[in-house]
Amino acid sequence: MSAFSDLGLEPNICSALEELGFETPTEIQQQAIPVFLEAKHDLIALAQTGTGKTAAFGLPILQNIEMDNHSTQALIISPTRELCVQIATDLKKFAKHQRGMRIVPVYGGSSIVMQIKDLKAGAHIIVATPGRLMDLMERKAVKLQNVKFAVLDEADEMLNMGFRDDMEAILAQTPSNKITGLFSATMSPEIRKIAGTYLHDPKEITIGKKNSTQANISHQYAVVQAKDKYTALRRIMDYYDDFYGIVFCTTKMETQELSDHLVRDGYSADCLHGDLAQTQRDKVMHRFRHKAIKALLATDVAARGIDVKNLTHIIHYHLPDDIENYTHRSGRTARAGQSGISIALLHIKEAYKLHQIEKLAGVKFEKYLIPKGEDVIHSRIKNYVDLFTQVQPKDESIPKFKNEWIWPLMQMDQEELVQRILELEVQKYAGQYAQAHDINVEERVSKSKSDKSFGESRSGSSSTKRSFGKSNGGDQIRLFINLGKKDQLKYDELREVIFKHTKVSGRNVRDIEMKGVYSFFMTDPESADRMCSIRNANFNGRSIRIQNAEDQKEFRERPSQKESSKSFRDKKSSKGKKRR
Repeated sequence: MSAFSDLGLEPNICSALEELGFETPTEIQQQAIPVFLEAKHDLIALAQTGTGKTAAFGLPILQNIEMDNHSTQALIISPTRELCVQIATDLKKFAKHQRGMRIVPVYGGSSIVMQIKDLKAGAHIIVATPGRLMDLMERKAVKLQNVKFAVLDEADEMLNMGFRDDMEAILAQTPSNKITGLFSATMSPEIRKIAGTYLHDPKEITIGKKNSTQANISHQYAVVQAKDKYTALRRIMDYYDDFYGIVFCTTKMETQELSDHLVRDGYSADCLHGDLAQTQRDKVMHRFRHKAIKALLATDVAARGIDVKNLTHIIHYHLPDDIENYTHRSGRTARAGQSGISIALLHIKEAYKLHQIEKLAGVKFEKYLIPKGEDVIHSRIKNYVDLFTQVQPKDESIPKFKNEWIWPLMQMDQEELVQRILELEVQKYAGQYAQAHDINVEERVSKSKSDKSFGESRSGSSSTKRSFGKSNGGDQIRLFINLGKKDQLKYDELREVIFKHTKVSGRNVRDIEMKGVYSFFMTDPESADRMCSIRNANFNGRSIRIQNAEDQKEFRERPSQKESSKSFRDKKSSKGKKRR
């Protein structure tokens, strides 16, 4: 195993890394650092979250900065403010022995006046989100003509968030002879197109299998009724005494609701979503990093850039609509070679998504049984006994116990004393869990040679299809909405738009298939009826239309501007009429 000094890094940087506890470079660092240090080739690096990308581009950039030149020499663009702040913080730690190094993060949600002031004081390196950097460029508060290094971090996510035009406008303002690094978890055609336009003769490195998850993460799934998901979450948190993780939700509303419920039930929890002010987000993350919060409820977008060590669990309260987001989610645990557990809480109609993830990400899910009440009690008492017997009291500030405290205990029989101590601990959980029923749903597994849509077995001879409880039947309806990716909407944002105009909860909008100017999704009949009845709704000046997907088959090929806007009830009543 090579050391950082073997990669050509200077002693002052290696010294800082050693003080931070970095011993050996990760795979992406071993491959990317020499390329950036040499500064002769652009770089495309495909690597998952948690592989050490910040150091891979940050260390060589720090070494190549000319300290006597106070102009901006490096620009790093990231999709979210959390990631922007995290990158800047890490770079400052790496540069602790490089006196005078100026690293300035600029991002939305914070005072632009203060950021302009920081930039005027000098910035060797700017770490920025695209939107705020564009604002600063329009105000002529940043000068990029001397940039020698430009990095697009999480480039795939920036595209998903609609920042393509901003990315291209920013790169166009930088010198053509700069060294450009493009770091991404996936290589979509859009990413490839940007690389072809702005990168010159790049070297390309791939760490691990594309779209694959880390090997040291245990991927598990549990199946419960939808109404029992919250109960399942609580049992997992109670069963694992050291639980410290992120619970992923689909909407901002859901993160807030679940967080509020957990807090009311006595858990140390909080949420992170797009409606929080920057000061609120910073406060939540500070408490989470210091473990004052054991469970962080978050949406996929809000969790971008979260880099917290020692997470034990990732809980998928709902599986992501974009299957690739599963990799990003689960990668939040098992950082830097540690192990972690990723548990997907599924209701009985989500079997197919599990197989899609298995096929796309190359993982094998194991069945996880939600602990029964007696299991939770057993686990808590065992942890209590272990702590009681293993931990040696060292607090000298506690006064010596008085004899009148000790004497009544000394009079007890040893078995009676143990019995009473344990009974007091059991009573904390007995009320909730003594009579708690099993909430796991039975899984039936069938084999089919023809059905490939549910993922193939490892032998390849046949496909294994999971079905959870009763089948989907006819209680779900597929709807069409004339909004999609070109409206710069993410999945949770589309749910929010639907809720705003129909008052149907985002929880009832499932299995979204987002296209260019339209999308499909599943919902229940009652919600479908309400959604298809909306009138005079619009989004950014565009009329919103929601209809039964069966009447919109032509949109699979090309969206039509002449489609009828009849409601779901009208279509249902005319079923059977011959279509032209």
